[in-house]
Amino acid sequence: MRILTIGCGHIGSVIARELAEALPSAEIMISDSQRERAEEIASNIGLDNVRFIELDVSDQRTVVKALTDFDLAVGLTPGRAGYGAVNAAIQAGVDIVDLSYMSEDPFTLNEAALDAGVCVVPDCGVAPGLSNLLVGRAVSQLDEVHEVSVLVGGLPETPTPPMNYTVTWCVEDLIEEYVRDALIVKDGKPVTVKALDGLEEVEFPGVGRLEAFYTDGVRTLHHTVKGVRNMWEKTMRYPGHVEKIKVLRSLGFFSGTPVTVGDDHVVPRDLTTVLLEQRLGVPGIKDVVAMSVAVEGSANGVPTRYLYRLLDRYDELQGITAMARTTAYTASIIIQLLVQGAVKERGVVPPEALGMNRAVFYAVMTELEKKGIQILHEREKLT
Repeated sequence: MRILTIGCGHIGSVIARELAEALPSAEIMISDSQRERAEEIASNIGLDNVRFIELDVSDQRTVVKALTDFDLAVGLTPGRAGYGAVNAAIQAGVDIVDLSYMSEDPFTLNEAALDAGVCVVPDCGVAPGLSNLLVGRAVSQLDEVHEVSVLVGGLPETPTPPMNYTVTWCVEDLIEEYVRDALIVKDGKPVTVKALDGLEEVEFPGVGRLEAFYTDGVRTLHHTVKGVRNMWEKTMRYPGHVEKIKVLRSLGFFSGTPVTVGDDHVVPRDLTTVLLEQRLGVPGIKDVVAMSVAVEGSANGVPTRYLYRLLDRYDELQGITAMARTTAYTASIIIQLLVQGAVKERGVVPPEALGMNRAVFYAVMTELEKKGIQILHEREKLT
């Protein structure tokens, strides 16, 4: 078994180590557009079955050629390159578990994936990803689904100036959360809302008062969960964060249109990405991941609600962020299930479809619990 990671950043290095340790007979090949970066990550892991190559994800023909030597791929690119990476895996006839925050609909590749006989698991992170898995499990136990809501936030343990935030994942995709429109369901109809809209105050147990706003997290659920009255995802931050982000957005710091600075042309968004990575990617700041997933509907004519709640914290012993734990461990477990043949479906198989499979769902939950990631579960009959 040979596994190729397409890209390798904050989350990818943890996935690579997890796979190398869990699948000692497999070869884990780390790739990155910067050879030195891939080499450093492989060296830090320090296991005999981990190697590295240089791979430019912008050259799809090269990616397809590279993938033909592998059995499975892990998509770890920024969202802008995610669709191309998945398409390359399909062309190479290789299964892929993708964690990119792509703006494109992965289901447009379903027919090609079926024709190639491959399995594509898109959005396989924490949210979307683990959140979808939980939604799928709840949906499978209901006859009708009326409401689906997801609240999720990756946060420093305590508000950290100047943004009350610390970077724990791809900054390019973090900015996407702040600028990309989100498609939700409201009153039974699909509605497009602006990023940062729907701002409300929420109280999350164990964290405290937060603010929440719409982000593009429903995604594949539009295909797999039908007949809902309302369905949305909101991202949580400490109070005051959104106001600061709106200032940056209104001043053009997230713009993709080049501006002239002296004799140079600078893309404001590229500069902002670098600055946020430098100023907010502070090592040693402990983080938490807080998530709540609620699904309401009816079972045997009885109004019922399923509620799942997760609160995970920085692993001080191993120095792994809560964001990396919840994201990388989820993806790694699903990859291992694919390798073991527990996932037999072909085509585009979103995480919620895996959650609807009782055996797969409990396999993921069992392994997450072994990692110390506990998800509280409540089932409530509504009156």
